[in-house]
Amino acid sequence: MGIKVAKFGGTSLADAEQIRKTKGIIDADPDRRYIVASAPGMRYDDDSKVTDLLYLLSSHIEQHAPYGQILDLIKERFLELESGLGVDAQIEGEFRDFEAMLKVGVTSDYIASRGEYFNAKILAAYLGYKFVDAADFVLFGDKGRFLMEETNNALKVALRKYERAVVPGFYGTLPNGGIKTFSRGGSDITGSIVARAVGADVYENWTDVSGFLMADPRIVDSPKAIDTLSYKELRELSYMGAKVLHENAIYPVRLAGIPVNIRNTNDPGSPGTMITAGEHVREGRIVTGIAGSKDFTVIAIYKNMMSAEIGYIKRVLNILDDYDVSLEHIPSGVDTISLVIASKYLDGKLEDIVDDIEKKTRADSVDVYEDMALIATVGYGMAMRPGVSAKLFGTLYEAGINIRMIDQGSSEMNIIVGVANSDFENAIRSIYKAFVG
Repeated sequence: MGIKVAKFGGTSLADAEQIRKTKGIIDADPDRRYIVASAPGMRYDDDSKVTDLLYLLSSHIEQHAPYGQILDLIKERFLELESGLGVDAQIEGEFRDFEAMLKVGVTSDYIASRGEYFNAKILAAYLGYKFVDAADFVLFGDKGRFLMEETNNALKVALRKYERAVVPGFYGTLPNGGIKTFSRGGSDITGSIVARAVGADVYENWTDVSGFLMADPRIVDSPKAIDTLSYKELRELSYMGAKVLHENAIYPVRLAGIPVNIRNTNDPGSPGTMITAGEHVREGRIVTGIAGSKDFTVIAIYKNMMSAEIGYIKRVLNILDDYDVSLEHIPSGVDTISLVIASKYLDGKLEDIVDDIEKKTRADSVDVYEDMALIATVGYGMAMRPGVSAKLFGTLYEAGINIRMIDQGSSEMNIIVGVANSDFENAIRSIYKAFVG
């Protein structure tokens, strides 16, 4: 018997009908022995995700606003699941404990984590699997840094006791016993952690799409599916906006050489996308995928003889550190560097940062370009084919799109271009047409 870890997303566990589908998938393969559960997602277009309701609940509590109605909505979702599946997961008692904790005072992370906790309780009861609380084994340090090796060792010991178990995703615990969550979508990370701990043959990530597509279907009409891709390609695409899988879910399985299979709960017969360590150069296809995001700001710095001035870039980066601003990219020339930053991190800080750069680094000029979008064209085949850059830039020129920035990774596996937000969708369609047809 092999071992598969299967993580099911919010849409897969949104209501009793979806959970019954999930059980059918699990029962169809006895190797699916460890299940990672997300909080219930949206059941229909205007519905709310339970995690969103929990964050809303936390916000009301922080602002000392009435929150009973929100709490009732959340409780009703889980009671409906319990009743609809015909199980006794003791949700009434769990909610009494939860309400008592709310009155005592708890953190936003604790509140947000309860969606996964309650859902995993219900799923474990329905499957007849052991419930293993992530809070006991997914560990964070004092400053909130995830402790990968300590977690791996703890989970190895814990899960060795159970042939089959359900683990809630998204959260773990701090040294003081408080709950700490990953960023949104963090159940993907939990699934990867569990897969490494149990030495899984495959980590299956079940969602509402049949794997990765070569481009966003909201932008490109019926983009082709990606049957296989590498960890590195996935990391690039996820980081740049292809959000089928959390970008930080790769590292634990990559360490252990465990392949990841993205599958569709509503179409379980589809093979989905298989992600492995191997480099996949596809016959006749140069590009693996195209992804991007809007709303970046570029701070372009020019200083004559910058390359001869020791420590110049370090001083610039220290300024960003002083303002707690994260840097996305840093394209550079002989006497220039450009700081590419997500605009949301610069709210109320941009003028002060520019002023400090001018004063502390004695830059000759500092120019700011806002409302920028970044687009990454990713694929191993790009490094082996001459003329890829020319084709990419040429197609954008023909589409009348001005390229404001160019950045290429040292692996030559991707080319990132910066364009105006208003050109974002047209640029992606043009690149897709040029390389895929």
